[in-house]
Amino acid sequence: MGRMVITAALCAVLGLNACADAPPGSAQASPISSTMAAQPDATAPGRVPVGVREVTWHRGNRPLRTLLLFPAVNAPGNPVPCPAPARITPQAGAAPRTGSYPLVLFSHGLHGSPEGYTPAAASWASAGFVVALPAYPFTNGKADPYVRRDMVNQPADAAFVLSKVIALDTTTGDPLAGHINTTRIAAVGHSAGGFTTTGLFRAGHDPRLVAGVVIAGWMAPGRFGGPPARLLFLHADNDKVIPIGDGRAAYDQTPWPKTFVALRGATHAAFMRPDKPGYADMDREVTSFLRRTLQQFDPT
Repeated sequence: MGRMVITAALCAVLGLNACADAPPGSAQASPISSTMAAQPDATAPGRVPVGVREVTWHRGNRPLRTLLLFPAVNAPGNPVPCPAPARITPQAGAAPRTGSYPLVLFSHGLHGSPEGYTPAAASWASAGFVVALPAYPFTNGKADPYVRRDMVNQPADAAFVLSKVIALDTTTGDPLAGHINTTRIAAVGHSAGGFTTTGLFRAGHDPRLVAGVVIAGWMAPGRFGGPPARLLFLHADNDKVIPIGDGRAAYDQTPWPKTFVALRGATHAAFMRPDKPGYADMDREVTSFLRRTLQQFDPT
């Protein structure tokens, strides 16, 4: 599995249950020069266990069941290192590990679910992040009715969930109180979740939202705007569901520091699974990017 990297401004994006339909009208790739490049592996130091809890919030009549993954301890004060990239099983009822961890919101693809993406999200949580995974009410795998066009409402859902998770950090008695670093936030999404992620970076977005990862996604209606952010686009060059040109079109419209990584020989969603080729590359790219942009890891 190879990788082709297209960078801008010398700066250095993920779900399962792939979307079943490509967006109407595939954009053509921009004439960007591309090079093979090696990125620093910023996945060290080691991983720790992961805890999980489930909450449900309502944005009006839109229920947003959300999984929260976070660095945890197997026993009070006794974190156990975990290898990476490994299939990490989140522990219900686990206590948060001592510390304050940057917040990452992950958006699933069409017919997807938080559970389907938990293996990948657990890896990032184990690397030192609180990861929130909402189930969007009309596009998740159990939605009834299922309404594909409801995707346009998901960026607002995602922003709402972010606000609710941020509030937990100062909620007396909440298990995550004091454990969420709300000063720098990232959004990640796969397929239609990538579409949702691009829609978060509009004029007026929270200035703490400083990084985004668009995996096998495309551009939501409108333009990027508001406070600058760093964006990573990750796309398989053999994606038959969302053509790589759609991802590059979104990359072209990004006015801020950005990187496009093409995974050679990969398809639309297999590399999101720990047991499939390309997963280790994806995990390394996303973890390294999150650590650099959220200042969780000092590469020096």
